[in-house]
Order: sequence, then C-alpha cells, then structure tokens
Amino acid sequence: MTNAERLQMEIGGIKLSSPEIEVYLAENSLSATGTYDTSNKQNTIAIYETALAVLESIANNPEYMKTRKFDDMTVDKFAENLQNRIDQLERKIRKMKSDIATASQSNFFILFRE
Repeated sequence: MTNAERLQMEIGGIKLSSPEIEVYLAENSLSATGTYDTSNKQNTIAIYETALAVLESIANNPEYMKTRKFDDMTVDKFAENLQNRIDQLERKIRKMKSDIATASQSNFFILFRE
C-alpha cells in the first residue's frame, strides 16, 4: 500500500486530485508513491498529520459552513462535526508523539558512580 492510498483511507469520502495529495504528503515529508510502513510510528503520525492538514483546509472554506436545506432535510452540523474530527486527530497525534517520547526514555538511572 502506498502513502497516498493510506491517506485516502484516512480521509475517506473526501475527493482530492493526485497533485493535491502529493502536495499534502510532501508537506509532511512523505512520498505519494512511497510504501506505507505500518511498523513505523513516525510514518503513521505523518499520515495523520496529513489528514489533519486536509481537514483544516476544508474547514478554511466558508462555503462548507453554511446551513443547507435539501427538500425536507437541513444540514447544519457539518462545521461542528468537522471541528470535532480535527480535535480528535490532534489528540491522537499528540498521544502518539508522547508515547514515542516516553518509549525512548529509559526507566533506569545510575544511582552510584565509581
């Protein structure tokens, strides 16, 4: 699976052109054609950060924030739900980064020196 395919999984339902995907991935130091490595936590974090950038770009478009009325249905929670997803992704990224930092620290210390 490529990084571009993994990003599409994360942002399911959002249609982006190939050049747009490449730019978003390049901004997070990823290649669109590069292989997605599930065991590399930095790669996973970069994918989540890329998805976050895509969602923030959508949130910057005021056209999406309007209340829509279709026949007998009103869509007015889009902005609220989008912001909730952005907050959720930010928390997930922070937690993963702190888990990596914690794992790299040793639980042992030298009490006595010669």
